[in-house]
Amino acid sequence: MTVRSAWLLPLTQTREDTRLTPVGTYAPESEMRTRDGVIAGGNPFAATSAGAMSLQIGVGRAQVQGTDAQGAYPVAVDAPVTLNFADGEAQFARVDSIALRVYDQLFDQAGQNLAAVEIIRGTGSATPTAPSMPSACLRLWDVTVPAGASAGVGGIPWSSALGDRRRFTSTYGGIIPRGYGLAFNGAYDGQYRDNGAGLERWDATAGAWEAYPATPTRPISTKQVTPAPLTTTGAFVDFTAAAWPRITFTVPSSGAVFVSVGGQVSNRSTAASTAWMTWRATGAYTEAHGALNGLSAQAGRVIGTRRVYRDGLTPGGQVTLIPGWNISSNAGTDVFVQDGQLTVEFVQ
Repeated sequence: MTVRSAWLLPLTQTREDTRLTPVGTYAPESEMRTRDGVIAGGNPFAATSAGAMSLQIGVGRAQVQGTDAQGAYPVAVDAPVTLNFADGEAQFARVDSIALRVYDQLFDQAGQNLAAVEIIRGTGSATPTAPSMPSACLRLWDVTVPAGASAGVGGIPWSSALGDRRRFTSTYGGIIPRGYGLAFNGAYDGQYRDNGAGLERWDATAGAWEAYPATPTRPISTKQVTPAPLTTTGAFVDFTAAAWPRITFTVPSSGAVFVSVGGQVSNRSTAASTAWMTWRATGAYTEAHGALNGLSAQAGRVIGTRRVYRDGLTPGGQVTLIPGWNISSNAGTDVFVQDGQLTVEFVQ
């Protein structure tokens, strides 16, 4: 036997069938559906030219999902299968698909119970597309058949005609290997897949695949360009964007960040004179200039950094931080707010 499937009538499933077909492979796609796909290992269902209009499909194993009522069929191809393509259309190219197909007379009108490797023929068109798959079919390859192609005129250019459409599956809790197409949602929170460059974990709350472990986000920082002008006293004042650029950032999924402000502040006008270097937040999160986030000096000079933690922010929200200053009096010497740096660190 070349193509085997478990759980088909009549009840002639052999022990060999059971051993060869991937009965234990089960990656959920919904409450009642299994993710169909190729079982990784070597180069399953490899496509090799077998002639001008012929293609050989190698051995491999897979799960083929039918309707919800049918369930998924474990399939094994234990010997290469050669397929012969019909000649090209007279005017336009077409795209044929090679698929694993399961016939089950309890659910279809074919009147037979078997699994097969088949060509699903496409339609000639100025812009040909691959044909839709019948139920209980798993697409493996697309083949572009040029207009007028035949064995007598060179056949199909296999080096450029093949499109690999093998997608992979795994067992429940396993990592889905990289395969054709990454545009699919996860089936459950915490599912993993290999995107070809690293692992991703499905976050059901966010409805997105996220790098795992999370890719560290570099801190964002701006530096003060010019000192505070000291033209206003006794109140908090925003630096202009030219004097000290603002920071706009997207709140990470944790909803938490560290914000640091540092530099030199000094005011020795009187024993009670103060100088402040601060920031305020606007946008998806708001916070005013003040003692909760500022760096200050009274009747003296301070060089330092103030680092504060902020959580409970809305993930995905846009927040802008605006540096500020406050001078209580500026009649004396050593009155300045300068050399500032504002930094946002993202908590993953």
